[in-house]
Amino acid sequence: MSPNVPPSHSSLAHFLRFIATTAGRDKILRTLQYFSRFCCWYLYRTKKPHSIIHPFEVIRREFKITRKILRVGNFVEKFYAASSTMKRKSPMDPVLCYLTVVGHLGYGSYLALDTITLMDIIGVRKMTIAKSLQRLAYHAWMAGLTCNAVASIYSLWKLQQREKTVNRKEGDGAIQARKINSERSNTRVHLIATLCDLIIPLSELKFANIDDGLVGITGSISSLIGIWFQWRKTAVFEPRR
Repeated sequence: MSPNVPPSHSSLAHFLRFIATTAGRDKILRTLQYFSRFCCWYLYRTKKPHSIIHPFEVIRREFKITRKILRVGNFVEKFYAASSTMKRKSPMDPVLCYLTVVGHLGYGSYLALDTITLMDIIGVRKMTIAKSLQRLAYHAWMAGLTCNAVASIYSLWKLQQREKTVNRKEGDGAIQARKINSERSNTRVHLIATLCDLIIPLSELKFANIDDGLVGITGSISSLIGIWFQWRKTAVFEPRR
């Protein structure tokens, strides 16, 4: 950090960079949406009056719609990412390449179908197939998440194999070991977030008997992890003087 910039100003600048990104705003809204979902479940279970539950129901419903609006057009980015992964010139593990491409296509398809159903949700045009499209969207999301989870598990295995070849007694080996540990930590956190997200389509598609409390908690956890990653992504590291 530059000595001429007070820490409070630097933190504020970082927050402004974070909140200026669509991903940053989406993760905050998503956290509130899923935490409200958990609160609704808990308050219903404890038989609280509707006057207490209603604000959380409104937050859950309205923030869900707001996030759908914010995501309009994001499917193009995911399809482009899938195309770029296939065309990249640098060598990439074929298994990871396949899983990454399918993961992008799955989430991109989810976002595209989600955008179509938005027209029905906000009342612009009612569609008789809206529920079918939303269900198909959850199938696409689940496929993408499954590929992401498998990719994370495969990456952890590859890191373990790399670690066996590293000589920690050498200078370069120690650096490589620290790099592997950092990659392993990030991959594990990504895997946790993916598994938490996977609960949502499993619940929506009725593939498992999952109550709203678990969906709300896991959705909140994955959202907080997303905030953490986005916060780090928007950080600016200045050289020490």
